[in-house]
Amino acid sequence: MSSSAGRRIFQRMMSTTTSKSSSRLRCVMLNASRLDYDGRIDFSNVEDSVDVVTRHEVSDPSQVVERVTGYEVVLNKEMPITGDLIRAFPDSVKLIAEAGTGYNNIDLVAAKERGISVSNVPTYATEAMAHMAVTMVMTLSCSLAQQVSALAVGDRQYMKQCHLGNLPHFELTGKTIGLVGGLGTIGKRVAAMTSALGMRVISNSTSQPPGMRQEDGIEVVEFDNLLSQSDFVSIHCPLNEHTKNLIDANALSKMKPTAYLINTARGAIIDQDALVETLRNRRIAGAALDVFGEGSAPPPALPDDNPLWKLDNVVLTPHIGWQRAESRQRVVNICAENIAAFSRGEPGNIDLETGRPRGR
Repeated sequence: MSSSAGRRIFQRMMSTTTSKSSSRLRCVMLNASRLDYDGRIDFSNVEDSVDVVTRHEVSDPSQVVERVTGYEVVLNKEMPITGDLIRAFPDSVKLIAEAGTGYNNIDLVAAKERGISVSNVPTYATEAMAHMAVTMVMTLSCSLAQQVSALAVGDRQYMKQCHLGNLPHFELTGKTIGLVGGLGTIGKRVAAMTSALGMRVISNSTSQPPGMRQEDGIEVVEFDNLLSQSDFVSIHCPLNEHTKNLIDANALSKMKPTAYLINTARGAIIDQDALVETLRNRRIAGAALDVFGEGSAPPPALPDDNPLWKLDNVVLTPHIGWQRAESRQRVVNICAENIAAFSRGEPGNIDLETGRPRGR
């Protein structure tokens, strides 16, 4: 939608403002197309929770300060809201409503300095993200990507010979999946799904001692043991100062040569240069990456000369794990609930003292 369409929403909402309480808020969406790139998402719940909504499909960082002026609520999806931007925000801004689980794209120190609350949506894409990780597992186990790639260039050798030759093709029953940081909501759903496939599920934990077995059957192990025992290593931890480059050359060297690495979390948890070198030398069997590169999500587009493009043992997808239609609608609806709660005087659900979510 163009900026003029954004103004049409503004005018339509303004026509009903007089019948609403004066305590209700004005909201600006900085990058609505990140959520509604196909026109399938209904924003009526957000419109009902505020007096005014102005919708911008895309915003350049240079446009943000001007666009948030006069608005109490800034609705954002993954766009970096840096300290410099926040410190330049007008006094009108009271809440940054992040339309997603991760909020490492927002400078919380600057938000605290300015007295701006922050909210996120912790569980909107649990099923979608778990499905994505399991899809990667199943894709890798039968070399599906290699078969599709061959057909795309007219190579029908696998079809003609009716077998996959030396490509990996194996059952998942009895295999081990290691969930890095896998005791959270998404990790536990991945555990349930892969357990149903007959897989052994292990996870590391900073709060649970090794040797414990969770009620859902996840066995807690040391991080190094997770790496060495797993046939699939799947990342489910947040990106922070403790997890950046967690999967480095040393970690990769501890994986089985037949093992696969899956990342649906944040790209910078993996040292990309180390991974490229590992894949190029086939020290592990392969990788599936829904995120890559530095920073927050969405991942920056890979340059045309990035070596990942040329590797035949990696599957790349453009951060689509959360993007199923149901998840996108759910996150918009819960953002509306967060905004409505804030308008009632409740704080944003991110505790700016600790940097962690708080319960309501």
